Amino acid sequence: MEYAKLISVAGLPGLYELVSTKADGAIVRSLQDQSTRFASTRQHNFSQLESIEVYTIRENVNLSEVLLAMQASKEVLPDEKDAKAVQSYFKKVYPDLDFERVYASDMKKMIKWFGIIQEKGIEIKLSEQQEETEESSEA
Repeated sequence: MEYAKLISVAGLPGLYELVSTKADGAIVRSLQDQSTRFASTRQHNFSQLESIEVYTIRENVNLSEVLLAMQASKEVLPDEKDAKAVQSYFKKVYPDLDFERVYASDMKKMIKWFGIIQEKGIEIKLSEQQEETEESSEA
């Protein structure tokens, strides 16, 4: 499974793999229980993990950069229900986060998503097209 195929579906917990798209929604597969379902665009919004950006004190960064920092860190993942522990974790792992604009709920999601990605052994890597777009915008 590729990082580029991972999506978050608003209103549904966890992460999903995009299996197929339709005019009125998408067929998605849960990474937790491998169940496949149709998610309507009338009820749900879809966000590719590759396109999510995180606020920092400098320029926004791609979520993959934060996830890679979490992967490289020796810090133990905190319990996602403990907001203070989660914020303390991110202050050690990625201190450039803008803690006024990145809500505790967002940090908890990042912890949960990172746990799922690690459990499934998915390599955190942007697709070639995404990397080229970022390089050309930086030039």
